[in-house]
Amino acid sequence: MKTHMTGRGVTFIETLVWIVLFTLVMLAITQSVLYFYRTSNYVIQESTAISSAQRGIDSMVRVIREAAYSDTGAYPIVSMATSSFTFYANTDTDTPVEKVRYYISGTTLYLGVVNPSGDPAVYTGAEATTTLSDNIKNISQSVNLFTYYDQNGAQISDFTQIANVRFVTLNLVADIDPNRAPTLLTLRSSAALRNLIY
Repeated sequence: MKTHMTGRGVTFIETLVWIVLFTLVMLAITQSVLYFYRTSNYVIQESTAISSAQRGIDSMVRVIREAAYSDTGAYPIVSMATSSFTFYANTDTDTPVEKVRYYISGTTLYLGVVNPSGDPAVYTGAEATTTLSDNIKNISQSVNLFTYYDQNGAQISDFTQIANVRFVTLNLVADIDPNRAPTLLTLRSSAALRNLIY
């Protein structure tokens, strides 16, 4: 007994429809994956910027609290402005007190440190600069990084009155793209200058 197989082959039209459907599904999957990576990449960058800003503001608060008289006997505060603050503090584990400057340039928060040299000590050496945080938007958003207060809690607006400063508040605005959600994040903290002699 003979068995006849009457198999039918795939026609050209069926093959073409299958290829088109397969291509459309692959394009949809590819676009979804690309969208996911673009979205995730932005979220990762945003969280990195915020973490960097948090570390920067925490570091500033710790050092500002330790403002001290210099090794030459100079007053702890050298100069102050809305986006920069220069003072003396011991920033590391050695004995000498360093000259410290926190400042914003463009969208970057910097720390500058000058170590004393000589006997008697002088602060004339080159400033060693370190980047604390990127993607800082204080300047573009017109937000003061530093605000200064006297012993009565009154805000100091005359930046020549360095001897009256007892308390400093910090506002650090961080974001990768202010035009894209999530919105700008402002980190706030404060520091009382502990080592001042009244």
